[in-house]
Amino acid sequence: MHITEYELFEVPPRWLFLKVTTSDGTVGWGEPVVEGRSKTVKSAVEELLDTYLVGEDPARIEDHWQTMYRGGFYRGGPILMSAIAGIDQALWDIKGKTYGAPVYELLGGAARDRLRVYQWIGGDEPSDVADQARQKVDAGFTALKMNGTPEIERLDSPAAIEAAADRLREVREEVGDEVDIGVDFHGRVSKPMAKRLVAALEPYDPFFIEEPVLPEHLDDLGEVAQHTTVPIATGERLYSRWDFKGLFEDGHVDLIQPDLSHAGGITEVKKIASMAEAYDVAVAPHCPLGPIALASCVQVDACLPNALIQEQSLDIHYNETNDVLDYLADPSVFEYRDGYVDIPDDPGLGIEIDEEYVRDRAGEDVDWHNPVWRHDDGSVAEW
Repeated sequence: MHITEYELFEVPPRWLFLKVTTSDGTVGWGEPVVEGRSKTVKSAVEELLDTYLVGEDPARIEDHWQTMYRGGFYRGGPILMSAIAGIDQALWDIKGKTYGAPVYELLGGAARDRLRVYQWIGGDEPSDVADQARQKVDAGFTALKMNGTPEIERLDSPAAIEAAADRLREVREEVGDEVDIGVDFHGRVSKPMAKRLVAALEPYDPFFIEEPVLPEHLDDLGEVAQHTTVPIATGERLYSRWDFKGLFEDGHVDLIQPDLSHAGGITEVKKIASMAEAYDVAVAPHCPLGPIALASCVQVDACLPNALIQEQSLDIHYNETNDVLDYLADPSVFEYRDGYVDIPDDPGLGIEIDEEYVRDRAGEDVDWHNPVWRHDDGSVAEW
């Protein structure tokens, strides 16, 4: 068996799907994308497949991963690692279908029967979060996540800190102490503001504080951690085990969030998670993306002893035109009950893509880019 062809589909709201077909007709799906840079990643996927993978045996996943990563003198980064990630997902999907087993069975078998998920509330600039929190808890979710702030100055006012604390307080008062609430700083916050914000939010018991500083400033996490006992989460903008190595050695992170469509796919995130386990760090994969990325996350989560919870994009504020279940032939595979999703038992990634619908939606003009925010003085703010 060998890889004979592939197709790429840019689909709304902001996703890129990869279909890989083998000589015996087996099809594997992947989701190689950087949000807002789908066309760039598409070119990287085409280069890797055209110059190397077409004609190769899809079963040699580890060797293909090493070749795609180490075969170029320049390596790493979001574009290349996302291209590798989507290809890797498709290869695992093919392998699982070939052996008639879910991917997690090929990775050692399930370590759990179901997986806890969390639900986003609020938008880029958080508002109406208390009302949304009540709706999601009434729908069965036991864990939520919200943005902590809109754009914020390097040194902002006491009012900005009070507003962030008030939003979390309102959500906590609305849903009570039985619901977990993650707060995402989204890398918007400077180190001095992060220190003040984590202290102000602590009385309302956040589940975790996410990306309190930018990836460029991970060496500042220790100083932020001195101002709170709230668990610190980060990692959606780290792309390999080498990127995570220093983070583990520093010892200030409690929860990592590698992205299965950015951090080298199933092969690499399984290794990153094993490294995390050795440092007593939990894993909650980043996934505000589509169904293939989510399916890949669930397959890896299923066999991780240190998987804590899974992000998923149902009703997220980015999904204005299509949602995560729209592209599935059987959406019930991601049926959330009591805040959990069952581990699937179908072969490969455990999902069936509605290819006819994918082709129909791929005819739309997809050109999503994140907004560029600016401060009052006109300078660029972190989004």
